[in-house]
Amino acid sequence: MLLSILLHWILTAAILMLVSAMMPGIHIEGFTTALVAALVMGLVNFFIKPVLALLTLPLNLLTLGLFSFIINALMFALVAWLVPGFDVNNFLSALVGSLLLALMSSLLGMFTGDRSRLA
Repeated sequence: MLLSILLHWILTAAILMLVSAMMPGIHIEGFTTALVAALVMGLVNFFIKPVLALLTLPLNLLTLGLFSFIINALMFALVAWLVPGFDVNNFLSALVGSLLLALMSSLLGMFTGDRSRLA
């Protein structure tokens, strides 16, 4: 269990480094900064994102769920604001960065997922 969490944390940091290499508007100073950003991102997504999603539920329903992309971008930008050495230039970079992070994490999760629950 703990090893799985540690692996997920390190892989998320690696994905953040890859996203920063792909997006010119996102800059991460080094892997240590990416590790801190991944940890803060996990905490923000656990504590703040559900409250924000609940508060914006009517708007999310009106947009048929598309507003959740905006919430993800706001969480990405919040982490960049909180973590020194992790910079996001503008909202569009945060939006595309959060989309790339979600896509790559989902793809990686298909290969590293816990398969013991399926048995």
